[in-house]
Amino acid sequence: MGTLTYKTNADEVVQRLRCLYGRTAQDQIFASFEIPSAALCRFRQDYPDSFCDYPDPRVRILFWDDLLRERSSLDDDSLPSAYLSEFDQGLYGGLVGGEVRFMAHPENGWISSMVPPLLRDWSELDSLAFEESTPWWKLYLQQLEIFAEGATPKFGISHFILINGLNFAFELVGASKTYLSLFENPEALRKTIDLAFHLNVTVQEAFFEKTPCYQGGTCSNMVQWIPGRIVSESVDPFHMTSVDCFEQWGRSPVQRMFDHFDGGVLHLHGNGRHLLEAVCSIQGLKAVQLGDDRGFLPAIEVLPELRAHAENLPLVVHVEYTVFLEKLNKHKLPGGIFYKVQNAPDPDSVNRLMDTIRSYRI
Repeated sequence: MGTLTYKTNADEVVQRLRCLYGRTAQDQIFASFEIPSAALCRFRQDYPDSFCDYPDPRVRILFWDDLLRERSSLDDDSLPSAYLSEFDQGLYGGLVGGEVRFMAHPENGWISSMVPPLLRDWSELDSLAFEESTPWWKLYLQQLEIFAEGATPKFGISHFILINGLNFAFELVGASKTYLSLFENPEALRKTIDLAFHLNVTVQEAFFEKTPCYQGGTCSNMVQWIPGRIVSESVDPFHMTSVDCFEQWGRSPVQRMFDHFDGGVLHLHGNGRHLLEAVCSIQGLKAVQLGDDRGFLPAIEVLPELRAHAENLPLVVHVEYTVFLEKLNKHKLPGGIFYKVQNAPDPDSVNRLMDTIRSYRI
């Protein structure tokens, strides 16, 4: 893919992001902006916050086209890409026989998926097998093709989340049995982790084969764009464990996956910030997105502390427009950070800020 119709300054954005994720822009800041969206308003009318059926991917790519076209006048550091939210979790369990369930998310236009636990206990583990004839594999490949055709040359296709390691065990037996198995049946977990690795590699290799890269990099809902074939990992199960538990059970599966590809990105929720220093030492980790969750201070309010734990690893944080503007004007934004700014009023207001953002130095 040589150009993006819906991003007139795409070349400049890619240059800037190369510096950020190459860790040569510690004195600079980067920002994308959320603006009011007519496409999201229409989605909310069609999809209430509830369970739904698997949607027609041809309809879904039209939604992304509408949403990203609205943003085409933005001069920010975003790079437009569609997200395969339909397969961001449920696909993996579905490929080995799970019942895939879908839910609409009016706040962001996603239709996400999950599966209820599909094994009664670990005695059924050896019965699991992935076959390319399974309906969910065929639907996945079909949606990749439809999205790739509908996106080119206007916008990219973002990588989507892995369900690797203990995340995959959750899909098989649920969270409670998974945590108990750390002590009661570790051998079953080791077999599950190995199965998850091979299944995730198969899924992600198909993604990279069938979707166009952009300037040698991966489009990303987490970090916009990043050089190489980069995967999006999750260490969510360890948010409620000690760092020692992560070191014993979480590090190796993530490292193995990053080594297979060209590295990866991670996200941490509010209750997982105690893992930040540990995950930042994973070889091949390119960036961490810090989530804001109920019961925890927004990352922007404790950013100097988080920045210290991450050293020079690029971080992605969310921030309200008014807060961002205040900190920008007072020159109180730490560098080496990508700021996802929420509730900006309009494209003109955003574009007037971008010269200041690009010239900002700490």
